[in-house]
Amino acid sequence: MTHPGGLDRAAIAALIPHAHNMVLLDRAETWDAGSLLCRTRSHLDPANPLRRGGRLATICGIEYGLQATALHGALLAGGNPQAYRFLAALRDVTLQVDRLDDPSLEALEVLVQLQRHEVTGCIYAMQLHGGDGRPVLAARAVIAVPPPA
Repeated sequence: MTHPGGLDRAAIAALIPHAHNMVLLDRAETWDAGSLLCRTRSHLDPANPLRRGGRLATICGIEYGLQATALHGALLAGGNPQAYRFLAALRDVTLQVDRLDDPSLEALEVLVQLQRHEVTGCIYAMQLHGGDGRPVLAARAVIAVPPPA
């Protein structure tokens, strides 16, 4: 079942392990058991905490995708924040623009798709596109779930 209608930034912040200006996603648009689509303009904010030397590198888009995976996990768990998880590996990373803070990208679309889920972790495909549909970044992330203490 697809859930349209979305979540705003405050609702997202309550579900992921990030706070303040480190919450990079502005809105969750739709989701179901296999995917989540988010939108954001935080990549254009001069105060973005990932900026270095006055610019936001395209590789920082990985963090946008990882936040979407954390949000997707919380939504799949009935809207409950999940225990911390860790990035174990990145695969098939393609960067398709020079920088993430390019104003011509307009709003970013962040799509994550759950490819495999196990007790010990999961694999997500992530794609970022500009508001004009232009590909920005693609990757696969292996997320590890630590054993219960």
